[in-house]
Amino acid sequence: MQINVALLDYLYYICTVTESRKYRTIIVYKDYFDEFFVKQRQKVKEKIIWTFNLIEEVQHVPETYLKHIEGTEGLFEIRVQQGSDIFRILCFFDKGKLVVLVNGFQKKTQKTPKQEILKALKLKEEYHEQKK
Repeated sequence: MQINVALLDYLYYICTVTESRKYRTIIVYKDYFDEFFVKQRQKVKEKIIWTFNLIEEVQHVPETYLKHIEGTEGLFEIRVQQGSDIFRILCFFDKGKLVVLVNGFQKKTQKTPKQEILKALKLKEEYHEQKK
């Protein structure tokens, strides 16, 4: 089994940062995001982790990094760019502070693909159903 250094660094970071410095906590729902993450190049993984840190630590996150997806109820995209490659990680909030990651993909067109939005909305609904 190959150990993912970037993921281990991120987990170490989560354990060492005090809660008082964090405005949000990021968790992963199911394994869709993990499957996306492990396939990425090291530089992309590092940029994703950098973006996660920013979202957790900055009170008012610029839309450059976190933006509501128009026409959806509570679905957001984490926006990551590494060189000319653009990636999106779809997520939603739980209790105002928890960012739940549901899926990620490399963006190849101007608009976010409808099937990715539908997949994320379905996972969001599942998540809330399981919490009941």
